[in-house]
Amino acid sequence: MDSIRERVVESGGVRLVVREEGDPTGPTVLLVHGFPDSSRMWDGVAERLRERFRVVRFDVRGAGRSGRPKGREGYRLDQLAADVVSVIRAVSPHDPVHLVGHDWGSIQSWEAVTEPGYAHLFASYTSISGPCLDHLGHWLRERLRRPGAWRDVLRQGLRSWYVYALHLPVVPELALRHAIGPAWAKALRRRGVTGAESLPRDAANGVELYRANIRARLGEPRQRTTKVPVQLLVPTRDPYVDPRSVDDTHRWCDRLWRRDIPTGHWAPRTDPGLVARAIAEFVDHLSGEAAPRELARARVDGPRRRFEGQLMLITGAGSGIGRATALAAAEAGADVVVWDIDGPAAERTAEQVREHGVRAWAKRVDVSDAEAVREAAATVCAEQGVPDVVMANAGVGMTGPFAATSEADWRRTVNVNLLGSVWTLNAFVPELLARGRGGHLVITSSAAALAPSSGLPAYSATKAALLALGRSLRDEVVGQGIDVSVVCPGFIDTGFIQGMSFTGESEAERERARSVVEERMGPWGRPPALVARAVLRAVERRRFLVLVTPESRVMYAFSRIAPETLSWVMRVFGQRYMP
Repeated sequence: MDSIRERVVESGGVRLVVREEGDPTGPTVLLVHGFPDSSRMWDGVAERLRERFRVVRFDVRGAGRSGRPKGREGYRLDQLAADVVSVIRAVSPHDPVHLVGHDWGSIQSWEAVTEPGYAHLFASYTSISGPCLDHLGHWLRERLRRPGAWRDVLRQGLRSWYVYALHLPVVPELALRHAIGPAWAKALRRRGVTGAESLPRDAANGVELYRANIRARLGEPRQRTTKVPVQLLVPTRDPYVDPRSVDDTHRWCDRLWRRDIPTGHWAPRTDPGLVARAIAEFVDHLSGEAAPRELARARVDGPRRRFEGQLMLITGAGSGIGRATALAAAEAGADVVVWDIDGPAAERTAEQVREHGVRAWAKRVDVSDAEAVREAAATVCAEQGVPDVVMANAGVGMTGPFAATSEADWRRTVNVNLLGSVWTLNAFVPELLARGRGGHLVITSSAAALAPSSGLPAYSATKAALLALGRSLRDEVVGQGIDVSVVCPGFIDTGFIQGMSFTGESEAERERARSVVEERMGPWGRPPALVARAVLRAVERRRFLVLVTPESRVMYAFSRIAPETLSWVMRVFGQRYMP
């Protein structure tokens, strides 16, 4: 493998230091860094790409070893785009390049790929954490005009707090050069990050990027379109750029792919393998190879629905909360895998899911059978891909006093409610970890986990165990990009009572217990769609504990601040069934 080669390219009176490495006969990938980084930010990505690609990167003007323009005008977007073009013409005068930009490198690259005279220079463009400022300007204006959408503007405005500070005179340069910048560089060096030595100076220089462009472009956004194939890599944990801010990008691109990734703002540095793999898959697909499932699902052909391109697997989806969540996910754009022990019911749910214009697959699966779950999960991963969201929802009810609950009753309740969730999660968590793109696990517990009732010993025990399982699992996988939610619904009218088991010495006693529960549930039951909406919000907002109804929230509050009072209330007023 050839060593790193350097050259100097002049653009607009500024010397740009360019680094080349990798296979000189491979497709050229040009990496453009952002603020306040240098081209060394791409070290991890370049290392992974150079086996098959010719990798080119450069220190942008005012950063690293490149020169600094004399005034603010030298940081205008048209000049930044000209820098990208100057580098391309120097390193690849005859063949278009695959452009990749991050942060301000992405904003700079958007300016180049949306300039009609430059379009022939690009084979593709991958954008990370840097929207086109003109697109963002249009997005802001339209959201302010749309009822209720002003919240999106507020969220992005709060994330952009530093932008306002950087428009102050003198103070930002002094702080970045003498206080914030040195501390930042020191922190990066402690973490083993190379190339941070010039950060204080680069950050002070880069302040002019904001002053030269932000107000001009957001205040009077232009119509900027491109025929270049575009891939958006959207970090879902970016504290500076709201993923919603690029929801309208399809309006400006002839061909667009969007892949949400479970990383923070500096994904090329923190998750170089994930970024490099996404770039390579995109380039390979545009070169004629079949798109991997995840890339194929990422194609955007119109307005993006909230869960567009995602795959969601739900157990117990033949009825109740599972079916409602499957339909809500489909309406939000997700493909759905439906599992239920009732095969025909699973197929009916799948048919309803398909009515929303997405794909669905149904299968009869008994989640209490570990081997059956493993085989079904292997089929899903092989044929549909690794699900982005796995919802362990299947469950059974069991009510009656402890002394009347038989061994068979206990085994059935534990096998379905607890072990069924364990087998489901155990089948998919290793696949999610191996995929390396994060995901979300949803466990359906119950308000009975927060406030156990004397009439529900087996049910309460299994649902409390699921809450504990969720907490343990969250601590284990959250650092690897996988989130966990535990749902405690409250009183939901799901038809659950009809399938509930009632203990008792005679059939008459069991029927009497059933009628009592149905009578008490009548005024309280809420539609399962309420839970479905809460589940989708929890996935979007990465919430752990999902308390759906007022009673579940009250029970949780009392379980935290007055557990003995809650126990007394449950003893005195507790009902035989707690959903």
